[in-house]
Amino acid sequence: MEQIGTAVSPYPGETVVEIVESLIRMVREHIDTIDSLLARYVAGTLPTPARVLVEAHLELKADNRRKVANLEAMAGLELMDVDPVALSNRDAMLAAVIGSAAPATAAAVRGGEERIFPKALYDFVGFDANDVPWRTKMPGFKEYELGDIEGCHVTLFWIKPGRTVPAHTHEGSELSLVLDGAFSDGRGHYGRGDISVADDSVDHRPSADTGRPCIGFAVVDAPLKLTGSFRQLIGDIIG
Repeated sequence: MEQIGTAVSPYPGETVVEIVESLIRMVREHIDTIDSLLARYVAGTLPTPARVLVEAHLELKADNRRKVANLEAMAGLELMDVDPVALSNRDAMLAAVIGSAAPATAAAVRGGEERIFPKALYDFVGFDANDVPWRTKMPGFKEYELGDIEGCHVTLFWIKPGRTVPAHTHEGSELSLVLDGAFSDGRGHYGRGDISVADDSVDHRPSADTGRPCIGFAVVDAPLKLTGSFRQLIGDIIG
């Protein structure tokens, strides 16, 4: 990758200004790629559930940790050209930072077992995969709804090995982070730590790998819409 100042560019051949302008465009547009999602994360404009999803992803994917760090560094280089603005109520702000409580640490892993949920997600939901109070939605498919948070509907999902989810598209954006197992759709294969980004241009029929259940964390900002033939839909629902 190209070196720019102290940051390594994830977009070789582009200048810092071009990269920042590209990031600004992605921040303003709806989320339809991993790059636009990471740009929103770097800009700090994601709602809390989507931010937690990205932070959990970054715990599991070192390559994108480096990419985000480089994007942040390049955005910082661009900020160096911005005229400074004096802080208002500086002493009160410093007092608030110094007096703030230390971040809560996650509970110890029970029985020495390795936790499935990354720390960011564990801290957000308060439990690990073995303690999710699942509710069966259809044969071979379970969900736990965390509800509506900052304009997003947030769920955990569990798919039986080999199970196919009914075909659907999206009225908005759907972010799905794989926490254990894997699934495939017509666009690719998603394993632990991978994020599927889907919008109204995507019509897919995810299928869990055989061998182990697929567990994931999903954040959507609009309802899903079932597609496919009636016969296929009934078959997928019955499983």
